[in-house]
Amino acid sequence: MTFLWPAALWFLAGVPLLSALYVWLMRRKRKTALRYSNLAMVKAALGEGHKLRRHLPPALFLLALAAMLFALARPAAVITLPSQHETVVLAIDVSGSMRADDVKPTRLAAAQAAARAFIKDTPSSTRIGLVTFAGSAALVQPPTHNHEDVLAAIDQLQLQNATAIGSGILTSLKALFPDQDFEVKPPRLQSAAAGASATPLGQAKKDEARKSVAPGSYSAAAIILLTDGQTTSGPDPVDAARLAAERGVRVFTVGVGTPDGQILTGEGWSIRVRLDEDALKAIADLTRADYYFAGNALDLKKIYEGLKSRLVLEKKQTEITALVTGFAAMLALAAAMLSFFWFNRLL
Repeated sequence: MTFLWPAALWFLAGVPLLSALYVWLMRRKRKTALRYSNLAMVKAALGEGHKLRRHLPPALFLLALAAMLFALARPAAVITLPSQHETVVLAIDVSGSMRADDVKPTRLAAAQAAARAFIKDTPSSTRIGLVTFAGSAALVQPPTHNHEDVLAAIDQLQLQNATAIGSGILTSLKALFPDQDFEVKPPRLQSAAAGASATPLGQAKKDEARKSVAPGSYSAAAIILLTDGQTTSGPDPVDAARLAAERGVRVFTVGVGTPDGQILTGEGWSIRVRLDEDALKAIADLTRADYYFAGNALDLKKIYEGLKSRLVLEKKQTEITALVTGFAAMLALAAAMLSFFWFNRLL
């Protein structure tokens, strides 16, 4: 447990002082009562139960006061709470081919504009994450309700070398399912695994526990992949999309570029970069999603219409001041009610 205002805990030092003051007042009152000759008869008539009645309301009030002072420090704890939301992960290509200007002003700028348009039309209840990929992929912004953070991250994108669309899909899946591992084996390793005579028992149990579901059936989350569709490194994007399909996650693809493409030049080299629509359509079809051209980026809002909120349990750092204050209020109310019913007075 942590405290947002830990200095306020010093106020709790006053509780023992108040307890000592109460004991002192009770002893003083007892000495005053000794002047009456019939004190023994009164004690015998009241019995031990009266002592408990007399001290219980003040004790409850002191506990309530301690809880209120504890709440002043604004305690926070990691607790598991139910949360109902939808999640979208934007995976944006930042490879060198995205600097081509066959889509004005550039392919990267068009992808950024499409992402901004989608975020603008997305309700604040939807969590949005950002993944970038070139030769490798990285989770730039974990899924969050703060869309301004995602927009700020999109504005800071920088071009890098190579294109690994498959890595972008796998990293996006990891953002949606942090407790799972995603890996696409190279062809030689896949062949060796297929020729193995037996599967390790532990791996078999994991595979059995994580059975595939119908493609497109996971309605609480989706991936939007914005790229020119030309893979030059990393795992096969179709194999990565197949992992997404096994978990029911739809991968909507957005093509940025033109079929004719453009010739990019550098120091002693030139290459024509074309939009590979066939690869993007294959990924979308495999995951029961749709393919869009960047020029129709406004149609991305249709993606949200197919999302449905899902109740999940999340562990998060949560301020519990209200809970402690409510507990203190119930103690104070109990003390007042007991004192009123037993002694016809409030404490």
